[in-house]
Amino acid sequence: MSHHRLTGLIAATYTPFDARGRLNLPQIRPMTDHLREVGVSGLYVCGTTGEGASLTIEERHAVTEAYVAEAAGQLPVVANVGHNSLTDACRLARHAQQIGVHSISANAPSYFKCADLDTLIESMAMVAGAAPELPFYYYHIPMMNGTSVDMVAFLECGSRRIPNLVGVKFAEADLATYQACATLNDGQFDVLWGYDEMLLGALATGARGAVGSTYNIATALYHRIIDAFHAGDWRLARRLQAQAVWMVRVIYRYPFHPAMKEILKMLGLDFGACRLPQKRLSAEQVASLRRELEEIGFFDWAQAPAPLQEKKIPGAAAPHFCAERIDQ
Repeated sequence: MSHHRLTGLIAATYTPFDARGRLNLPQIRPMTDHLREVGVSGLYVCGTTGEGASLTIEERHAVTEAYVAEAAGQLPVVANVGHNSLTDACRLARHAQQIGVHSISANAPSYFKCADLDTLIESMAMVAGAAPELPFYYYHIPMMNGTSVDMVAFLECGSRRIPNLVGVKFAEADLATYQACATLNDGQFDVLWGYDEMLLGALATGARGAVGSTYNIATALYHRIIDAFHAGDWRLARRLQAQAVWMVRVIYRYPFHPAMKEILKMLGLDFGACRLPQKRLSAEQVASLRRELEEIGFFDWAQAPAPLQEKKIPGAAAPHFCAERIDQ
């Protein structure tokens, strides 16, 4: 098994639905073209962002195939194959290997949970073993699946039982553990950062690759953060990261992924609504979301490569938001 490390911004892709909630696969072409044009370096398919848990096995096959076809070998595709049924996870892994994805990833089951390290390793060894020719990334997202196992121990012990384990998609706001994973055994593992609003902190601890939802809508901003970091311009990097923080705070005032799909529509990419149990935004919420994004200048800087204007960066006069989200 050969493995090329993933670097740069990897977009956690959305799954397109039509007005009746069925897959709308033709929309994957303009989305992939868009992501290629704005400079993402890979696609993470059918994860949390892609509503993998709300899709049937056949639908996940179809979505993954469509993204692989549109990526056309120009962008590496990571297929999330996690499932509450490990048997179905293995089916997804075998299919991913057959269609030529770059690598596979899997989160732990979320209903009957992995209670300890050995159970998690045994479960992931089963899934990874179904596609032994592909690199395997464990998808660490304890806030969604309730499995909170020390990732350093998982990498140390799991690598002895999972030959194709190459790294972790690390979706937890814990930079200390992230850095420990990234530096384990002199950087043996490919540890991908998974918190968009903390990208700068991850870069400071050595991150080279990151997977995120908002890389679909604000790629240029994140590229500028990376450029400022590498140029050693910490003042600019912090200002730009603050912009990302305020953007995420706006989106989180609504159901996050339904709001993200509305933003995609505002940018000309109609991916429909999310499936239940995620809620559709009302017309009033959509109007409020657009207004709040306009207030922080989102449509001026989200995809534009030009430098940000001082007046668009929240600072002492940042917008005031109440603590609760807008869920009605």
